[in-house]
Order: sequence, then C-alpha cells, then structure tokens
Amino acid sequence: MYRFIKRLFDIVVSFTALLILSPLLLPVMIILLLTGEHYVFYLQPRIGYKNRQFNIIKFATMLKNSPKMGTGSITVKNDPRVLPFGKFLRKTKINEIPQLWNILRGDMSFVGPRPLMEEDFYRYPKHVQQKIYDVTPGLTGVGSVVFRDEEELLGNYPGREVEAYEKLFAPYKGELELWYQQHMSLWMDLKIIISTALVVFFPKSKIPERWFSNAPHFQIKPLE
Repeated sequence: MYRFIKRLFDIVVSFTALLILSPLLLPVMIILLLTGEHYVFYLQPRIGYKNRQFNIIKFATMLKNSPKMGTGSITVKNDPRVLPFGKFLRKTKINEIPQLWNILRGDMSFVGPRPLMEEDFYRYPKHVQQKIYDVTPGLTGVGSVVFRDEEELLGNYPGREVEAYEKLFAPYKGELELWYQQHMSLWMDLKIIISTALVVFFPKSKIPERWFSNAPHFQIKPLE
C-alpha cells in the first residue's frame, strides 16, 4: 500500500507541478539561452532503481565539460565551473525542477536516495551499492537534507576534496540512505519533503536535525 500511495502521489503532484510551473520557467530558459554556454537543459546518465541507468534532466548550471575538469563529479564551494546564473539556480534548487519529468516517467520519486553518476556510485562501499537503489531514487532524500551544506563541509579539506568525499562522505551518505530504507513510511517521506523546503527558505532551521536525530551522525574528522 505504501508503494502504491507513493507512486500515485508522485504522478499527481509532478503532473500538477509541471502544469503550474511551466509558464514560470520560461524566463529561466530565456536567461540560460542568452548567458553562459547558451544551453538550457542537460541530460546525464545516472544510476536508478535496481542499479539500472536512466537519463536525468536538469537546468544547465555548470560548464558542459565540467565532469572532466577540476574535481570532476564533485562540486565544491565557489566551484569555478558553476556558471553565474547557475549559482542562483543551484542555491534555490530551481535547477532540479526539470526532474519532475523524471518523476512523472517513473525514473524517480519525490523522496529517495539521490541518483548518482556511475563514478560516484562506485565510491559507495560494496554493501551500500547492493542495496541503496532497492528503492526508486528521489528528487530529495534524507541525505539531501542532512548534507545540504556538503560543498561547505568539503571546504574543510582544501585540495583533498575528492579524497575526503571517497573516504568520509560517501560511506556515511550510504549508511544514511540505508537508514532511510529501514524507516520508510509516508510520514518519513512527508518529513523529508517539509525539511527540504525548510532548508531552502530557512537554511538555519534546526527542525530537520530534531526530526532525524536518530539517524547516523556525520562528524568532521582529519584524513589519515
């Protein structure tokens, strides 16, 4: 019943949101066409349900060749690959709105582990790789809420961001998503959706920390 209600919610809300937001997104599309590298959307292979690949769709926020530049798939604070208008889109999460189409198609859900590029997926420990996508990946998830300041946290490891992500961040994020699977419910999903909205509009809100107080905790620690 949980899965049926969740999928019904995904279809109804994503379809309604696309209808409502479509005219509002026109200015975003025009600005992207006139700035940066003059492209609006980008499609990228991501790992999805049962580890099958699908193409995610987003508004363009970074240089086209960014996966082959700098820190690759990992975005850091003040990343020079992020385009000027892209910074606004990423901060407000507007860049994620085209994924409503992925949700409507069934590639994604509103709540679940974020779908990763293949190289980031293989940064998870083996036991996480085997289980994390036993559920449909999401537009947001408990990891997205807890790690809302990931770029800033990576700033604690200047010059070693990729190493820190592989050794510290990826294993913890994997355990966090497995914790979600153990506690999945409509109430949990609702708390994650509300928390996502809260941290976008009220970044200093402590409500998410209280709601997910029994989730695994991440601590900044030195690299060996």
